Amino acid sequence: MKKMYLWAVAALSLASCAPTAEKATESGLLRSNFQTEVDGKKTDLYVLRNKNNMEVCVTNFGGRIVSVMVPDRTGQMRDVVLGFDSIQDYINVPSDFGATIGRYANRIGQGKFTLDSVEYQLPKNNFGHCLHGGPKGFQYRVFDATQPNPQEIQLTYLAKDGEEGFPGNIQCKVTMTLTDDNAIDIAYEATTDKPTIVNMTNHSYFNLDGDARSNADHLLMIDADTYTPVDSTFMTTGAIDSVAGTPMDFRIPTPVGKNIDDFDFVQIKNGHGFDHNWILNTKGDDTKVCASLESPKTGILLDVYTNEPGIQVYSGNFLDGTIKGKHGIVYNPRASVCLETQKYPDSPNKPEWPSPVLRPGETYHSHCVFRFSVAK
Repeated sequence: MKKMYLWAVAALSLASCAPTAEKATESGLLRSNFQTEVDGKKTDLYVLRNKNNMEVCVTNFGGRIVSVMVPDRTGQMRDVVLGFDSIQDYINVPSDFGATIGRYANRIGQGKFTLDSVEYQLPKNNFGHCLHGGPKGFQYRVFDATQPNPQEIQLTYLAKDGEEGFPGNIQCKVTMTLTDDNAIDIAYEATTDKPTIVNMTNHSYFNLDGDARSNADHLLMIDADTYTPVDSTFMTTGAIDSVAGTPMDFRIPTPVGKNIDDFDFVQIKNGHGFDHNWILNTKGDDTKVCASLESPKTGILLDVYTNEPGIQVYSGNFLDGTIKGKHGIVYNPRASVCLETQKYPDSPNKPEWPSPVLRPGETYHSHCVFRFSVAK
């Protein structure tokens, strides 16, 4: 009897020492798959959750939103953003999935701009222009991260003077808050020790069906009467055109796929679909919906709010079906829609447009809210 007792105690002791299986997030991610070192800094996965069991996963590599779990009209939770389930994929497969973009989101013509009579040359990483801060913009940097509570993450990054050719040491802070009304509230701040330019945004690829097959049926609304046309290198021409009577008119909810292949319209041809900046009628009022996206299939509705003057809408034209994302899902051509609140592209070279200039003693503020609900 004594031997049996000792055997039972030993068995319990061994069981207590056995490693417990790692618990996956609601979206099926494992934190351990996001823990490594990049440029001497540790990466990790952070989970935000609200009282409605909505879940948002973020990695500090590029300040990226990795997954967003929201309920559809039946209550089923769906992951509505594209991304990877391993940090190694984010490192090895160039992408902007879910990323915090900076120092300057979108394009700067020929990678050049002049500020206070000084000309700066930036990398040319996209058709002869500087795109999204250069080949090693913020999306490929490791942010310092703190999570003060289950619904908030704070990401900070010091971009040094001369990084990717930009002037000034800028201290950046990105605060992502998952609110109890199912919104991701993103607040950007930056300060500098030297005159510079700043234009930050989030580059989440949204597919509200949750299956990354197509964006064609998604209903898109943009509260904008005008937009900035582009040339064949995706660079703004300096013109501001009306959307009226064109495929660029989304003032009422319209299927993304309705005119996306109308290459007889030169702007669709130049953008290979939609890859343009719309000038928002909301004029910096972040209490008003500036754009919305809805899936007729799931009923999920995304409303966007911002204090920025423009929004870049990108219809995933360069996804080609060769990338496999979370859980091995193939990301088909035009499997998503990006809604990037921002200053207009190439604003440093167009002084008549809202200025992206930041000077010592000033604080850059940008605000974007992605609010999810079920369409009525």
